[in-house]
Amino acid sequence: MVTGAAGRLGTAVLAELADRGVPVTALVVEDGVGGGALQADRVVVGDARDPEVVADALRGVDAVIHLAALASPEVAPPEVVFATNTQATFVVLNEAGRVGVRRTVVASSLSVTGLPFARSTPRPRPAYLPFDTALPLRIEDPYALSKQVDEATAAMMHRRYGMTAVALRLPFLGDADRLAAHASRLAADPALGASEVWSYLDLRDAARACVLGLTAPAVTGAPVLFVAAPDTLMAAPTADLLAVYLPDVPRRAEFPGRTVPIDLAPGRALLGFTARYPYPPAGFDPSDPDLLVGPPEAPRPYPNPLSQERHP
Repeated sequence: MVTGAAGRLGTAVLAELADRGVPVTALVVEDGVGGGALQADRVVVGDARDPEVVADALRGVDAVIHLAALASPEVAPPEVVFATNTQATFVVLNEAGRVGVRRTVVASSLSVTGLPFARSTPRPRPAYLPFDTALPLRIEDPYALSKQVDEATAAMMHRRYGMTAVALRLPFLGDADRLAAHASRLAADPALGASEVWSYLDLRDAARACVLGLTAPAVTGAPVLFVAAPDTLMAAPTADLLAVYLPDVPRRAEFPGRTVPIDLAPGRALLGFTARYPYPPAGFDPSDPDLLVGPPEAPRPYPNPLSQERHP
């Protein structure tokens, strides 16, 4: 079963599963796309927070990819964002455990760090680089808090039911056009991407990571994993970007070329995941002066101007 199946990532996951010949039940909140438009064997329309709806959707299901969520702190009042996301995750995983589902994946977010939607001034910085799952969280918004709770819920459900529950911390997601538009925004103002260390992931890679969370034989327990492309969306070398935009953040590794400052090794080890669809595409000229790093600017006020551009 895939929840949030009509969303940007959800449709990519359905396509990945269809390519693998896996029968799928899609849970969508409304029938706005039409059942025939989804690559699913069965479409259930309803709210992922409703145990009866979820129980119906789980009939005949042996694995779950839970993507349904409000995707930023600004799409609804803060209490609604937090309650919606955390309740949906609890209900989906609890009902899955009750019927004996053994493999689950939950979409967390790089925003769980608290940095992308931070509203304090000066804006908080990561304690160190690269990002890893030991990085102290500096959460100031309801979306990031909901993702922290979702990760804790996944761990609890593993202990309660014995299912595997992989939480994937996803960065900015997009197809080629969306990534190109985002890259253009960041090229014009690199400060916009500093809180996410200019990371990204092609939707096809994100979908494959979700499926690997269900199928990889090395997965046990409830691991939390960062998955991202191994490079940044920027033409400038990562070291140059960090020197300008995060100059005081301690570095625990070197970042040659355009290497993204995120620890991706656990995802490679557990899932066998490496992104296959890097950006930029062939023909990109990294020497274009319009794409190189510029001077730092004042911290962005909340809300983040890219807030509608995140997962899913």
